Amino acid sequence: MLLLLAAVWGASYLFIKVAVDEIAPAPMMAFRTLVAGLVLVGYVAWRLGSDRAVRELRAAWRHCLVLGVLNAALPFWLIAWGEQHIDSGLAAVVQASVPIFNALLVLRFLPHERLNGTRATGLAIGLAGVAVVTGINPHGGWWAIAGALAIVASSLSYAGAGVYGQRAVSGTAGPVLAAGSMLVGAVILLPFALFRLPETAPGWEATASLLALTLAGTAFAQLVLFRMLALHGSARLALVTYLMPGFAIVYGAVLLEEAITIAMLAGLALILGGVALASGAVRLPRREPVTMRT
Repeated sequence: MLLLLAAVWGASYLFIKVAVDEIAPAPMMAFRTLVAGLVLVGYVAWRLGSDRAVRELRAAWRHCLVLGVLNAALPFWLIAWGEQHIDSGLAAVVQASVPIFNALLVLRFLPHERLNGTRATGLAIGLAGVAVVTGINPHGGWWAIAGALAIVASSLSYAGAGVYGQRAVSGTAGPVLAAGSMLVGAVILLPFALFRLPETAPGWEATASLLALTLAGTAFAQLVLFRMLALHGSARLALVTYLMPGFAIVYGAVLLEEAITIAMLAGLALILGGVALASGAVRLPRREPVTMRT
């Protein structure tokens, strides 16, 4: 399940890169959130019954509103806009920084969390990796830097959604939150989408990519995500951070002929190393105190 989720999410950057050549970010992501939301509502109604599904969605509307902004509308649009200017593999590398920003926000908004030496080192290394990959602009110049910074902003938005979820939504079923947040994201994006509709019908590659992004990369991935959370917990799920960029880099190199650079790999290594330290998955060895004998 972990490999499946990483493979599907890694492919999402490829789908966005192909579709955004013909479909502007706002209509692309409005379609993605609307269709995925309707699919997920259907799944919730099938699992819980239509009456209970409506009750739970109504009860969770505040949480769905916040997550619809932070976990859907804003980051989806930022990623699509960013991929207009940078490669899909590089976007996935930058996106691997989500746990770094999550750790920073946790320290600010969850007072019981403490910053020790290992976590501080991890945060510093991870942020250095973000700086490295943000500065990679072999073809796009300043627009490429702007695109990378848009992906950084999307990572910060995702991290904010994670912290909010940790604080406020523990009593709400995951599929309900997924369905409600996708529908809220659609409501937010639809007005902007109406001003950027394609003048001509997109080609089959863009259309197929958008459908794959919507059904596989969003609706199906959400169900796998919450199934994994129920079976294995968030600690095991966090391992997807290490696997997803690799899939995205390979997809981009093989299918889109994107370049794999030393700077990209170095930045990825710094980000993932920082994530490992900041999350506690890896700990720095402690020095044993030296005792003097006489």
